[in-house]
Amino acid sequence: MNLPNKLTIARIILIPFFLFFLMTDFAGDFSNYIAAVIFIIASLTDFLDGSIARKNNIVTNFGKFMDPLADKLLVCSALIAFIQLEYLQAWIVIIIISREFIISGFRLVASDNGIVIAASYWGKFKTTFQMLMIILLIFNFDFPYVNIIENIFIYTALILTIISLLDYLIKNKNVMIEGGNK
Repeated sequence: MNLPNKLTIARIILIPFFLFFLMTDFAGDFSNYIAAVIFIIASLTDFLDGSIARKNNIVTNFGKFMDPLADKLLVCSALIAFIQLEYLQAWIVIIIISREFIISGFRLVASDNGIVIAASYWGKFKTTFQMLMIILLIFNFDFPYVNIIENIFIYTALILTIISLLDYLIKNKNVMIEGGNK
């Protein structure tokens, strides 16, 4: 197994540890900080695995499938936990997760027909804002200005989620219209 695939697996393995520290006060006041460090490390593996795979020309089918799945598991687990922690409203999480399911299904139909749908600029921008939003929410600072910044990131991530979904659908409408049939 190559290094990028090991990093992808490491990201998945980090999720339960991240959730443990996020959802408990096992380490007292430091639990959120530990959760944030784990989340940041897991997020960095996402950047590293793709960069290493492309640079060394070791892109694999396993990586193509598992890398986006690992990303979705990491982000969705954080978002769902935030509902229980009352950091986010459920409707926001539902919209974000729905977009991920729609795009994943869309990519599956396309790949069955030999079409590769690459990540778009909007999708990458959305992911960056989601990651920053999640990190801010993990820290859960209780200062008025920080709460305003958190809300800006929440709603910016939400808007970018919707824009990136529309971008994918518009750019790849032939997959939808033709049902993936050539």
